[in-house]
Amino acid sequence: MSESPSGTGRGTDGERADPSRAAVRERLDRVTDPELDRSIVELEYVDGIEIDGPGVAVRFRLPTAWCSPAFAWMMATDIREEVRALSGVERVRVRLEDHLHGEEITEGVNEGRPFEAVFEDATEGVESVRAVLDDKARLARQHRAVEALLDAGLTPDQITGLDRGDMTVDGDRVAVALEGLTVFADADPVERYLAKATEVGVADAPDAPLFETPENEPIDPEEFDLVHRRTRLAKTNMGGQGALCDGLREARYAEGRPDLGFGPNAPVGSDD
Repeated sequence: MSESPSGTGRGTDGERADPSRAAVRERLDRVTDPELDRSIVELEYVDGIEIDGPGVAVRFRLPTAWCSPAFAWMMATDIREEVRALSGVERVRVRLEDHLHGEEITEGVNEGRPFEAVFEDATEGVESVRAVLDDKARLARQHRAVEALLDAGLTPDQITGLDRGDMTVDGDRVAVALEGLTVFADADPVERYLAKATEVGVADAPDAPLFETPENEPIDPEEFDLVHRRTRLAKTNMGGQGALCDGLREARYAEGRPDLGFGPNAPVGSDD
């Protein structure tokens, strides 16, 4: 499919091609719960997708009716921006269901209003909250990436001495360039770490240290164990929160959840 200058998808005959459900699902998979650093598709937050020509409507709901309005707002805005970026999409409407502030968030996000304009008692927007959660996610991913390098045989001294340019993705492995030696490690945890680290301004240049402390300082080799324990705490905290949310969602929706079928209101997991 080619794209017009406006970004609208066009078929081979020049007609506009409507977005597919699979393409929308792929975009939604990029949206994460900012507290858990897990995809909203994986977490089964997405309740339905409706496609009407170039218009897309997405419904989502959270494990409880009192989930943080700030977190819900971030997910709603991320849903809107991800789907809007999809070729063939001209209109996006996001709806948060079964939430104490569902109407305010739904209307505020769709109208493009700032968080603090909708929630007047908020002292600031959501970006400062997002920054804290993003760095927490960076630390949790750093722990998994370091574990993968340790499993590949690298020593703490070698790991703390790595720069971003020492890593090269090679299929499902990453090649780690050491002096006179190349070591291969599992790519998935390293790639996930690099994506988040780059997003928050860590390891964003070839000569930048690959890993940093929670205070964004280079890691002293003698402090490796301490820093690694601190990143493990971030991972454990996120994992515990995730397990709690999974349990709350299961308790809330597993029994008696309506079958949306395989029509235009099909849930995100359907295959049509």
